[in-house]
This record gives sequence, C-alpha cells and structure tokens, in this order.
Amino acid sequence: MASPTSTFFSFFFLALFLFSPSLSDDDKVSLELYYESLCPYSANFIVNYLPQIFQDDELASIVDLKLVPWGNAKLSANGTFTCQHGKYECLLNTVEACAIDAWPQLSKHFPYIYCVEELVYQGEYREWKSCFEKLDLDSKPIDQCYHGDRGKELELQYAAETNKLQPPHQYVPWVVVDGEPLYEDYENFLSYICKAYKGNNAPGTCTQAYLNTIRKVEPKNKHGACYKEGVIPTLAYM
Repeated sequence: MASPTSTFFSFFFLALFLFSPSLSDDDKVSLELYYESLCPYSANFIVNYLPQIFQDDELASIVDLKLVPWGNAKLSANGTFTCQHGKYECLLNTVEACAIDAWPQLSKHFPYIYCVEELVYQGEYREWKSCFEKLDLDSKPIDQCYHGDRGKELELQYAAETNKLQPPHQYVPWVVVDGEPLYEDYENFLSYICKAYKGNNAPGTCTQAYLNTIRKVEPKNKHGACYKEGVIPTLAYM
C-alpha cells in the first residue's frame, strides 16, 4: 500500500508537469503562506490542505504559490532572532528557506517542505534529514546554506517580508490570496482562489458543486493557529 507521502507526490508531479504553461503570471492568482515550521497548525495546513491545489492540473496552473517560513519569530536589534517553538524551529525555518533558495522551482522545493512538515505533523521532525533520501535530493546546498551566512540572510529577508504585511499578521498559518488575508477562513482557501481568478476558462474544480465535495480533513489540532502573543499550542512531541 502506498504511503501518504508517495501518494501525494504522485498527485503533485502530475499537476506540476501536465498542465499547460501558457498562462502568464499576470493571470495567475497569488497564494502566499506565512508560517513557522513547528507550529502544528502550519504543518496541518501544508500536509492536509495545501496539496488540494495539485490534485487538479488546471487549478495548479492558475496559482502562483509563495511560502514564507518565518511566522512569529522575533528579530532583535543586533540581527539575531528567536522562534516561538524554540531553537529547533529556527533551524527548520532556515532549512526550508534554504530549500526555496536552492531549488527555486516549485516542483522541487514544495515536495521537500511537504516532507519535512509531514514529519512535524507526525511528531518526528528530528528525522527531517531523511527527506533528502526520500526525494533523491542532494543535501549539500542545504547544509552549506543553513550552516553559513546565506541561511541567516534568507531568514532576515523573510522577516522583513512578514513584518511588512498590511494588515499585520496575527497568527500562523497566515494565508493571503491576491493580497487579501483570509483570517480564520484560511482552510477555505480554494474558494478564494476561484473567486479571485479573472482569466478565461476557469478550472472545473472551481464549480461550487466540486468545492462542496472537497474532503474535509480532521486535523489533530482543529481550526487553530499559533498566535503572535498568548498560549503556545501543546505539541505531543515536546
């Protein structure tokens, strides 16, 4: 029986490589995810919701997805930063930032980030290096990035992007479609993508009938978020 990870990758690569690339960037709907690696709600969204985009090649072709791994981390005046869920979160935020930088193609960096976040979701995040082998990826560019200056540069860049959000983000996952935050309705992001699309020939998945049939995932931590201030959700593996 295929694992959830391998099943997802099958859907993902089918969507990434079979859709028509003729759609210009101007016609695409921007989808931005501001998150932090060890927030259980971020992991839940990446593992159980975001892959819905890639299960249909037409839908994938109209979306311009951007991931911003910074979240609720705090930047000090001296350029150092602390993360809401501790040092390991800072490490994985940087690792995922390095993956986006080393493999700019969505078809490479998203499967890797999905793999890491699936381990977070399963409480096995310390096994994150196993994702290189699972995906047949060279670990060297990521190792050099997060051990060197480049990793910090990327995190400072994502800190600036997150801090410039208007309105400011209140929690993560913070999902933005065409510049508009979805707030607590972020799990319903597909509907917002369909409404925002202004091009011709909307994907068949944008019919209300289909949106009503989307499988509702029962996450471990339902309808939650990691807030900038307040109680940190309890993680079973901490």
